[in-house]
Amino acid sequence: MAEGAQVVAIARDWIGTPYVHQASSQGAGADCLGLIRGVWRTLYGKEPEAAPAYTPDWGECGASELLLAGAMRHLLPVLRDEPLEDGQILLFRMRQGAVAKHLGVVAQAGDAPRFVHAYTHHGVIESPLTTPWRNRIAARFRFP
Repeated sequence: MAEGAQVVAIARDWIGTPYVHQASSQGAGADCLGLIRGVWRTLYGKEPEAAPAYTPDWGECGASELLLAGAMRHLLPVLRDEPLEDGQILLFRMRQGAVAKHLGVVAQAGDAPRFVHAYTHHGVIESPLTTPWRNRIAARFRFP
């Protein structure tokens, strides 16, 4: 299993990468999935599968949880009662009834948690994991 500090260091190396939908190129452009794909490539080399086309709409509704299903295929689920730890991958559901479509990496657990994510109009940034963000966490994972 990848160590949390290693995952955080890799994710932080992407900070400043511009936001580009469906991209995964450090320094040139990435979205939230592209960031996770880039961390995977640094850890393991080739990605486990090609990412399908997807919309940038965080409020998209529907029955198909493609991002959750992909995470379940390739990552290790973290139980809800387990503590937040550095390097965990967060999957967010941005509004009730919507598909879970945003990802981030826990950069700092503890009393003032933070996470790295790619955010529209901001690029890859590190943000406080505030209560509104924590309330949107649909699932957590670890890299294998």
